[in-house]
Amino acid sequence: MNVRNFNKEMENTISSFENRVPTLLLHSCCAPCSSACLYALVPYFNVTVLYYNPNITEVSEYEKRLEEQRRFIAKLNTGRYVGEGFDTSLPYHDISLIDGRYEPKEFFDAVKGYESCPEGGDRCFICYELRLREAARVADAKGFDYFATTLTLSPLKNAAKLNEIGERLSGEFEATYLVSDFKKKDGYKRSIQLSKEYDLYRQDFCGCVFSRR
Repeated sequence: MNVRNFNKEMENTISSFENRVPTLLLHSCCAPCSSACLYALVPYFNVTVLYYNPNITEVSEYEKRLEEQRRFIAKLNTGRYVGEGFDTSLPYHDISLIDGRYEPKEFFDAVKGYESCPEGGDRCFICYELRLREAARVADAKGFDYFATTLTLSPLKNAAKLNEIGERLSGEFEATYLVSDFKKKDGYKRSIQLSKEYDLYRQDFCGCVFSRR
């Protein structure tokens, strides 16, 4: 059985652009996860971050993560890069941010009946699709060339399942899903380093009441 190399597929897609700079809507779960992803993407795409996470069921936690996302993007847009993770010889394209709808009821309705599923199981897959579907919808409505998610950065998330859902949604919407596995090539390790360098708040749970337990 051949195992797909999603990171290599992403690199091959990027290499096909030549001098073209497509638009990309990047769903972000949090600033720390977005850090390494944005370092990898901004030289090649006009990136807009979509912060849509109704699974974060505590309002204070949601607002804290959103503010960190805003703060991190603002630093990047003023050229305040740190460390050695960004190739300054490459072009930089300013990052925009869309505050997604915050309606936790959408999450609770979607996972009803799956409350007792183990972490990383079917409840999480439903949550993946809820957030990716919104990203695909917004990307389609606003005319983005591609959409993607930072969720593939986490070693606790199922990258194969995320990419399966994203590619299926590509068939329903005009925007193309950018396959990824951002944890590859030390992407997750880099996100930890960047979080320290930018002093980003790193949460210790996914966001929903079930992961909190």
